[in-house]
Amino acid sequence: MENIVKKIKPILPGLFISVVVYIMSLFLAKFVPDLGAGTIAIFLGILLGNTIFTGTQYNDGTKFAESNLLSYSVVLLGGTLSIQSILQLGINGIIYIIVLMGVTIIGTMMIGKRMGFSTNFTLLMAGGNAVCGSSAIASIAPAIQASDEDKALSITFVNMIGTVLMVLLPVIAGMLYQHELTQTSALIGGTLQSVGQVVASGSMVSPEVKELATIFKIVRVIMIVVVVIWFGNLKAKMDLQELQSDETNTHRDLGKRKPKAKVPWYVIGFFITCGLFTVGIISNEFSHGMKEVSHVFEVVALAGIGLRVKIADLIAQGAKTALYGLAIALLQIIGALLLIQILF
Repeated sequence: MENIVKKIKPILPGLFISVVVYIMSLFLAKFVPDLGAGTIAIFLGILLGNTIFTGTQYNDGTKFAESNLLSYSVVLLGGTLSIQSILQLGINGIIYIIVLMGVTIIGTMMIGKRMGFSTNFTLLMAGGNAVCGSSAIASIAPAIQASDEDKALSITFVNMIGTVLMVLLPVIAGMLYQHELTQTSALIGGTLQSVGQVVASGSMVSPEVKELATIFKIVRVIMIVVVVIWFGNLKAKMDLQELQSDETNTHRDLGKRKPKAKVPWYVIGFFITCGLFTVGIISNEFSHGMKEVSHVFEVVALAGIGLRVKIADLIAQGAKTALYGLAIALLQIIGALLLIQILF
């Protein structure tokens, strides 16, 4: 019992503030219903997190809201969708995801190399932007033996890119596609870095876009297994070439690195609840309840995401890295727009 209390206690301050922001967002959404509680929660979180709630005592709770509650929300969302709704991506949707991920990875590595960034940092930026943000970086880092500094910096800038695109993409989709369901969902779900950003950005448009964009995103997340193994082997070959003059050290160092990857648990949970709903084990009434709870978790998580965005930290990272992030964002947007034009 004492161990449970010790684990829960550090979470409470930040989680409480996230819930408070959630409640405030629901109230404010009554006056601006087109904006929605999720969007308000993010921006209100950013405002409060950079002015009033700046202490480190909130970090554990906001991180719990951002990661755990959002994961639960994704699992519950699966219980509101059938397999048939996922299959609506079609072969074109799968091709779109695979090609756009390849363009993002190769382009990010080429730009990073030309700008003089380290191989590890460019690999982390490539995987984080192409797959699923911080989760992908955390999975890739051990496989390529990345330093904590490269890991922290890449997570910071991947989240920065995602935060900017999260707001920008609905505007672009409105201008180019008039928020048409498939095209808008493909743009948001195919480019944004984290599941939370996809949910938030999709919510700015409509519940239907949020759901379909999340499906696009889930397909990308599943590809984390392929990317981690690919990057691990790629880095091992690079190190082998550098260390070939010392065969003993080469085998010793590379022998420690065995690329490992696993599909995040919430993706597995998503497909389990989706399957249960498809075969009728989850009733329509229960599915409706899951959707309501999922929405609550989602908005609290979005509040946590906003509270964790520290503007000063982003500014402090320097112009060169910020320029790299901007180049990646442009690469993803242009690549997505061209592929959407071709495939949809």
